[in-house]
Amino acid sequence: MPMDAREIESMIKAALPDAKVEIRDLAGDGDHYAATVISESFRGKSRVQQHKLVYDSLKGQMGGVLHALALQTGVPES
Repeated sequence: MPMDAREIESMIKAALPDAKVEIRDLAGDGDHYAATVISESFRGKSRVQQHKLVYDSLKGQMGGVLHALALQTGVPES
């Protein structure tokens, strides 16, 4: 059963409470999503470290229930 966009957003926000999260269903099938995540927690971290924080928030769902997630991360503009 595919993951719902709200569930993905909820899991990310549980791990990164300050995050601004935007989820888009790319194929309309509930399996292929794009996410933009903006969080102060990313400041000073490499892009790889930022993505790892997001993937860790999904608690192993990536590659299983959640088939594909195109991810863009960043820090809030000052």
